[in-house]
Amino acid sequence: MTNTRKDTKVFIAGSRRLSKLSQEIKRRIDNIVDKHLTVIIGDANGVDKAVQQYLSKKGYSDVLVFCMDGSCRNNIGNWTTQEIKAANPGRRDFAYYATKDRAMVKEADYGFMLWDGESRGTLTSIVELVRDAKPVVVFVAPDKAFYTLRDSSDLVKVSLHVDHADFDRIERDLQTANTSQAASRKHVVAPPLF
Repeated sequence: MTNTRKDTKVFIAGSRRLSKLSQEIKRRIDNIVDKHLTVIIGDANGVDKAVQQYLSKKGYSDVLVFCMDGSCRNNIGNWTTQEIKAANPGRRDFAYYATKDRAMVKEADYGFMLWDGESRGTLTSIVELVRDAKPVVVFVAPDKAFYTLRDSSDLVKVSLHVDHADFDRIERDLQTANTSQAASRKHVVAPPLF
């Protein structure tokens, strides 16, 4: 029996260097589709574009594409878009695109991250999801392995691939952004993930 939970949202993202989806990644995306979960995705090249292509090929319509300031780089399925305004729209740096990523983390109930072991943006999203008590499945490309992270103690599963200076930088970024208060964090009862 297929469970219909259209109001449940999965943020799928990953490194721009990853542009091919393995059969196992496709199987997990198929599980998301079979459960009728809403897919939240960005508009970048790499994982965003590859997942968009796959979802479009499947004819899946429950997708929301997040873009910055009215310009969507990729919206392959012509899905509904969510425009994110930047505090400093003239900049096109990490902070500019991190604004969109933070909005997707906030909107999501779960995460599915495809990480090359280096992308700072993907790692930041992983950490933010976990810190907001939102379970995340992480595919670590160098290991060709999936890890399910449900709380901060699970971050050790991916920390072997991270320079501690990167974690410190992410911590500073999160403190600066201060996107959510601990008291208002949404706690999700975590059923089996995709």
